[in-house]
Amino acid sequence: MKTIRRLIYREVLASVVFVAIGFLALFFFFDFVDELPNVGRGALGSAYKMSQALAYVALQVPNHLYELLPIAVLIGTIFVMARLAQTSEYTILRTSGLGPWRALRILLGLGLIFTLLTFATGDYLAPVAGRAAQLLKARYEGRISIGQTGAWLKEKQAFHTYNVNVNALSPEGDMRGVRIFEADSRGFLVSITQAPRGRFADDGSWTLLDAERSEFITQGEIAKVERIKTPAFRWPTQISPEMVSVALLKPDRMSTIDLFQYIQHLDANGQTSQRYEIEFWRKVFYPLSCMVMVVLALPFAYLHFRAGGITSYVFGGVLIGISFFLLNNVFGYIGNLQNWWPWLTAASPGLIYSLVSLGAFGWLVLRR
Repeated sequence: MKTIRRLIYREVLASVVFVAIGFLALFFFFDFVDELPNVGRGALGSAYKMSQALAYVALQVPNHLYELLPIAVLIGTIFVMARLAQTSEYTILRTSGLGPWRALRILLGLGLIFTLLTFATGDYLAPVAGRAAQLLKARYEGRISIGQTGAWLKEKQAFHTYNVNVNALSPEGDMRGVRIFEADSRGFLVSITQAPRGRFADDGSWTLLDAERSEFITQGEIAKVERIKTPAFRWPTQISPEMVSVALLKPDRMSTIDLFQYIQHLDANGQTSQRYEIEFWRKVFYPLSCMVMVVLALPFAYLHFRAGGITSYVFGGVLIGISFFLLNNVFGYIGNLQNWWPWLTAASPGLIYSLVSLGAFGWLVLRR
């Protein structure tokens, strides 16, 4: 049985690698074409070069690999199972003692390997490469930001609440366009502090450079505004550089630990974390889809093929993989809009395809 396991593992691994390289090459080409209009442009006197565009596109490859690996596993496994059935090799393996449940265990072991690979890629390699890509592009754009207003964060301290807006991060890691809105326990605005630049101090506080602070003072029926300008203003806070970076990154580019810590920060400060919770549970369940895909591919080994009929089944595998990818994204958006349970929103596509794969296994393999 070890010989059969090595045979299936070798064939499936080679096929999955071939399919993954094909997909990555296609996405690399699309990303590179999308970056070509930016070549020659730049900020601060530094032009965006062709070599930088190639490096930026190359750093997007780990994220594409994370997204495409379950699809590549499905297509590669379907191709191997269908080819073994077409050449009657799988029939010989069945007569040698390879029953349906034993074949399922072999493929589940292979799926576990791909699950671990997907988790490692999405949780370690893709976030690091994504941050490096953003820093690389920031060198010619001059900043890292999202949208028109940047990132918003909230912090509750002993007696006051602070709403913080950071417009962007510079390539050196400094903040740009910092605004801090301070409110008292009743929710009344106490002060507004603005600064074009800000830095993270070693003790965890923020140092705002060329800051302008407006304090709203009420004494009886008299209200006045005091404006203070200072070259450096120190603001003690628990908002770390990692939290600011997380807020300026897309949730799907963050690691599981970063997502969990940011969700805890949002919950502690009374902010909604639905979007990040869904992405957190997607990070947990998405690698497990590799095991679903290998189970879904097993029934193809029990089909009868005519000459040339394998192509249509592989094309069907492509459509199934694309449908899973689309369903996974659609459930994320719908769950965020409808306030579904985050874990159920993230797990639903995998559960649906698990039921489909087990149904196909039961009908094509056990019944027939």
